[in-house]
Amino acid sequence: MEAEDVKPGTISSGRSLWDLIRRRVDATPEALLAVDELDRSLTFRAYHDRCRSLAADLAARGVRRGDVVSWQMPTWLESLVLTGALDLLQTVQNPILPQLRAREVGFIVAQVGASWYIHPGTWRAYDYGALGTRLTDEAAPDLESIEITRPYLPETIGDAEPSGGRPDVRTDHWYFYTSGTTGVPKGVRHGHASVEAATSSMCRGMQIRADDLSVLAFPFTHIGGINWLMASLMTGCSLLIVESFAAPDTMDVIARHPVTLAGVTTAFHLAYLAEQRRRGSDRPLLPCVRAYPGGAAPKPRALQQDLVDTVGGVGIVSGFGLTEFPMITMNSLDDPAEARAVSEGRPSPGVELVVLASDGRRCRPGEDGEICARGPHRMLGYVDGSLDGSVFDDEGFFHTGDLGHLDPDGFLVVTGRLKDVIVRKGENISAREVEELIFGHPDVADVAVVGLPDGERGELVCAVVTVVAGRSITFDQIIDHLRTLEIMPQKMPERVVVVDELPRNDSGKVLKSDLREHLTRDGSASGSA
Repeated sequence: MEAEDVKPGTISSGRSLWDLIRRRVDATPEALLAVDELDRSLTFRAYHDRCRSLAADLAARGVRRGDVVSWQMPTWLESLVLTGALDLLQTVQNPILPQLRAREVGFIVAQVGASWYIHPGTWRAYDYGALGTRLTDEAAPDLESIEITRPYLPETIGDAEPSGGRPDVRTDHWYFYTSGTTGVPKGVRHGHASVEAATSSMCRGMQIRADDLSVLAFPFTHIGGINWLMASLMTGCSLLIVESFAAPDTMDVIARHPVTLAGVTTAFHLAYLAEQRRRGSDRPLLPCVRAYPGGAAPKPRALQQDLVDTVGGVGIVSGFGLTEFPMITMNSLDDPAEARAVSEGRPSPGVELVVLASDGRRCRPGEDGEICARGPHRMLGYVDGSLDGSVFDDEGFFHTGDLGHLDPDGFLVVTGRLKDVIVRKGENISAREVEELIFGHPDVADVAVVGLPDGERGELVCAVVTVVAGRSITFDQIIDHLRTLEIMPQKMPERVVVVDELPRNDSGKVLKSDLREHLTRDGSASGSA
């Protein structure tokens, strides 16, 4: 595709991230790529030039084509530049979530065979430079560290250009690691083609335009961060880069900018809703909002209409996927409001999705089973290839471990996890279902339901809730609410615990393992709210 073929509203494609950068700078050089909370900004031309300059600097330090580069950076403009520079040098990139520490990072750099560890120095009171030294001493003796602090946006245009042809788009370009809510993190191998295919599905579903401004306030090192950088390069949209999502500071930043796409997880959406209620109708938080990109966490049905009525826009436009297989499904702005409220959309172009019962047969519409898929977004495999057999079947379908069903119109409804099932006196109880029902109480702001060990029942049902500001709630009020919904008695919580906030990782997922450990350890599960 030549530069003149890139029209407004179209989605460009490329052979690599650097190819996307070059095509975008040819098409709209002076358009805005990104602005951050410090009001620093980069046009596409400036981004291209700074990527080249940083690539030249890294090459002078010894970074070479084919090197595995682990980088653990915050959500900064510098991190976007680093990503482009490393792709220009044709390295294999290993972005690492900033919250991971020596145990996890040591495991990761050793497993991928990293030659380089790029870090921000001391950030948020943690010394990543000292971690780099420790990694060399304990995990990877040949590892070399490079520090990139903020501000660092080199002005001089370097002369770095790739040598030789670009590696095949189906080979390893990325090693992403799962957020590791339980056990050892798993390394996921992606080529450029799979990440770009997922990004294209996201862009089409949300109908991303060149005049959009999207909030990027979650870890850029997550695969979703790379998806959003690609989305900007493919469509010409702009990004509002925020170092970390922390109200009220983040809300003040967002309110200063004409945000049209306010993502990207349920935790963020709940925060937008709470902030708008705090501000009142005369001080709009998101006056230009079109939609709320969503994913990575369940969305309570009531939240959809609450956002529309209180904040604005058409509501949440979410998709379903994993690091291993992003954007398996994607809602569209054109989908019926009810479908967007309860589902994660239809399968993305090129993706074949099946729902399998425990006996291996394909489920009927409306019947829950394990969600499985195959298609162009799928990972190449795990870094530890011995894990592949546990998720791929003989037909090439990836088994997600998530439960759900297809409705008669082909929309996917996710109902829980295979492992997020509470077994109470031999009865399987979906934690997701009980969460959805409790969230419908007007005084509940957020909820997580977990199973806790119990000598009589095997597991008891424990609901951990946060309440709407200025309100309160009791155990009896939640039980009365559930009784009005006429659910089976086995699904009723035996315990309700009220907390200030639920523990979440930086990707917005509730850390249920942490909740279980805390409640079991301190005895909180033994009492009701």
